[in-house]
Amino acid sequence: MKTISKSLVIALGLTTILSCNAKTKNDSNKLAIAETKIETPLVRVEPEIKVALLLDTSNSMDGLIDQAKAQLWQIVNELSYAKCEEKSPNLKIALYEYGNDNLNADEGYLRQVIAFSNDLDEISKSLFSLTTNGGNEYCGKVIQTAINQLEWGEEKNDLKLIFIAGNEPYTQGNVSYKEASGLAHRNDVTVNTIFCGDYNQGISTYWKDGADLTHGNYMAINHNQATVHIASPYDDKILELNEKLNKTYIAYGRNGRAKMEMQAEQDLNAMSYDKANAVSRTVSKSSKFYTNTSWDLVDAEKEDNFSYEDLKEEQLPEELKGKSKSEIKSYVEAKRKERESIQKEITELNSRRKAYISNKSNTTENGLENAMIKAIKTQAEKKNYKWEKS
Repeated sequence: MKTISKSLVIALGLTTILSCNAKTKNDSNKLAIAETKIETPLVRVEPEIKVALLLDTSNSMDGLIDQAKAQLWQIVNELSYAKCEEKSPNLKIALYEYGNDNLNADEGYLRQVIAFSNDLDEISKSLFSLTTNGGNEYCGKVIQTAINQLEWGEEKNDLKLIFIAGNEPYTQGNVSYKEASGLAHRNDVTVNTIFCGDYNQGISTYWKDGADLTHGNYMAINHNQATVHIASPYDDKILELNEKLNKTYIAYGRNGRAKMEMQAEQDLNAMSYDKANAVSRTVSKSSKFYTNTSWDLVDAEKEDNFSYEDLKEEQLPEELKGKSKSEIKSYVEAKRKERESIQKEITELNSRRKAYISNKSNTTENGLENAMIKAIKTQAEKKNYKWEKS
């Protein structure tokens, strides 16, 4: 709301200047120009949740990486229920690895794996690309780098969070974690620390202090604990619907076919952990967070700058080549309606699935997933975010 007000103030200021300097018969034209500017403010309507994951990929962190891979979709699904002033926020995730000897020593043994992105398939692919190797873990350096490299923006309603996970002292490296925390705080970024090990050991090695400096959450997890996925009677049906959902995508453009293959690859990656994890990914694919405007005509059509007139024959898939613009539009519309119907059915089945799982008395909490969701909800409340369950 503050951004909108600021735009109006600027526009009104332009009107006032034009009025005060109006000494010719063109005054009304100048005012019309000013009014036009008021009607087209360059304001982002939807808030954003921006999450930067900084994961230790040294030798002892195989369990942490496995948890991140296995729990990504559950975290995404939980965030999909967030609301800010009745608006559904967009989600962007960035990923860094640090503490790996295979990384550049001059850069602090860290690497930006992916900058802020809303492409969930790319994020999944990036997670599955991670491997571990012994190294030096410099927490202050990787936090500082993430703050300086990423586009955090200045929107007050955006939720801007860093999650850093590791198991070595938080004080290592030539960049003070206190300086890095101060930089984060000045940029309205909250740093949450996840110590992989004993809770009190994390406190004594300054992981809690690192979180406290930006009013973040400190958490300790057993990173070697296997992720528990609860099977439900609805899983097979949801996975059947996933196959139908994939057939509603219309790959176009230079990278369309490769992106569609990546979608299938990430389905398999999710299934590699458990059938229930693949179900969680399918649920994510039925949420507003899963969008593929760069390669799918159904999603691209919803963009303001999309025009069927701009489509070139060579960009189209085989089934649309030689078709008229009206025929292409009808085909896309049919796929959109089919997709919406499938997504609705997935959402309804998932509601029953969640109710079934919540009634299982032997449900075990998962480390990384619970730590992140708890922290996100705690900090989201401070910015008037609410959670609505479907």
